[in-house]
Amino acid sequence: MRHFLTLKDFTKEEILEMIDLGLRIKAEVKARRFTPYLEKQTLAMIFEKSSTRTRVSFETGIYQLGGMGLFLSSRDIQLGRGEPMKDTARVIGRMCDMVMIRTYSQSKLEEFARFSSVPVINGLTDEYHPVQLMADYMTMIEHGKADNPVVAYVGDGNNMAHSWLMLAAKLGFELRVATPKGYECNPDIVEDAFEIAKTSGATILFTDDPKEAVKGADVVTTDTWVSMGEEDEKEKRLRDFAGYTVDSGMMKLAKADAIFLHCLPAYRGMEVTEEVLEGPQSVVFDEAENRLHAQKGVMVWLDGKRNEA
Repeated sequence: MRHFLTLKDFTKEEILEMIDLGLRIKAEVKARRFTPYLEKQTLAMIFEKSSTRTRVSFETGIYQLGGMGLFLSSRDIQLGRGEPMKDTARVIGRMCDMVMIRTYSQSKLEEFARFSSVPVINGLTDEYHPVQLMADYMTMIEHGKADNPVVAYVGDGNNMAHSWLMLAAKLGFELRVATPKGYECNPDIVEDAFEIAKTSGATILFTDDPKEAVKGADVVTTDTWVSMGEEDEKEKRLRDFAGYTVDSGMMKLAKADAIFLHCLPAYRGMEVTEEVLEGPQSVVFDEAENRLHAQKGVMVWLDGKRNEA
């Protein structure tokens, strides 16, 4: 049995297998063929952090696969009243077939997985957002940007930046990360990425100059500057991230056919301008839809690994 906690846990071949599976299931759905790969299975969806895309994509995804999603807010279950994570994991694992958790700490997610008898999927933690990167790379494939791409990430060194580091390191492409001083990526995760890159041949560059990162890039991506739980830092962050807005001038530094990605929600006028987000290079809504299809690939792949030795 396998869990989906971070891309670090998978080989390049396994990551591409899951994405390819998601693409094939997407093609079936577009042709109005719904194969019940997970017939009558139940996905428990635990949310300590609220979400639009994560809830809708997982709940719709398990339904299209023939199963049912069970929304569990931390306010509605005993976990929110102090029940140990390991107890919740052992109980839910006896009643459901798979669990998705969207929470704060990666360590809490890992504790749950350690005690779970069913596959656990990371729907987002403060450290990683791996399901989003599966959707992002699926979108890159569909738009012809998966063949030795140069990807520029501009913004906060947060869970999205960490996940891009893992994806680039595993798949072996060039990633340039531009963050303001004081907002760099977690050094332990950076160290892991560099170590993995020795095998894959990935090129990973860090800078505090977003223009340097974007120049000649095939893909430009960013994320909110103020993540959940950081609202009290908003004014300071707006000052510190001056010059990091992805606008039309910055996009002109990328290749002429470069695409723009954003995991959403986007705050227009902050990390990205309206002109870029709604412009011809933006594929953010294709990307958002692909959360649905990429996650179906992950769930079906994990189900197939239950009984492997």
